[in-house]
Amino acid sequence: MRYALDVQYKGKNYAGSQIQFRDGKPIEEPTIQGEIEKVICTLLESKTQINNRPIKTIFSGRTDKGVNALGQVLHFDYGRDIVASKFVYQMNEILPADISVSNLRIVPDSFHAQKSAKSRYYVYELINRRYKQAFDGDILRIKYELDLERMQTSLNYLLGEHDFSSFKSSGTLNPSKVCLLTRAEVEKRGDRIFIHLEGNRFLYNMVRTIVGTLLEIEGHHLPVEHMKNVLEAHDRRKAGQTVSPYGLTLMKVEY
Repeated sequence: MRYALDVQYKGKNYAGSQIQFRDGKPIEEPTIQGEIEKVICTLLESKTQINNRPIKTIFSGRTDKGVNALGQVLHFDYGRDIVASKFVYQMNEILPADISVSNLRIVPDSFHAQKSAKSRYYVYELINRRYKQAFDGDILRIKYELDLERMQTSLNYLLGEHDFSSFKSSGTLNPSKVCLLTRAEVEKRGDRIFIHLEGNRFLYNMVRTIVGTLLEIEGHHLPVEHMKNVLEAHDRRKAGQTVSPYGLTLMKVEY
């Protein structure tokens, strides 16, 4: 049987969501996947009933070190019935305090947490204030005043289906650079700025580079059309910096 599980986590203390390998061996740094698989295998006696293999999880997508998730989804296969409420409770009792799970359910064998996903919704939060405060934490703080109307106009150029090569990092393995962005909005609450991005898929560091380009436009008083020029250049060198991962959260995955 195939099971799907919703996952929430703070990414600061982990080397990303997925187990990393070097020379064919896992890197000895904690990951979200590693912590979850360890607990699942402990609770389910370490082996499936199919091919006697250790249980492996498939996530909806990779998040980097420092990136949070409220709506991450994974799937795994197991050959026996699992009592969902008991299993979720037990997992949360064992998992580290900055990882939790919810909503375990049986899904069709054709379900794939990554390949079946239709859209992913991210929010990037930053602080727009000249002076720091004690509880700012690791969230990026921008000292100069941001113009939300200009930022929204810049983001509008990204809506639709485009080649987002300009906003990808060199670590992107998938050869396809075309994504469909269905939502690109900026919102202000007090001194916090929230950038909402939703699309069918995202390239490696794409959200953080889009935010970096927005801040470059504002910080250097560039015309809002600069975003369009960067998009159409298909050249990473034309875009802004890849900003800090802190403040970026995977909010939801739609299937």
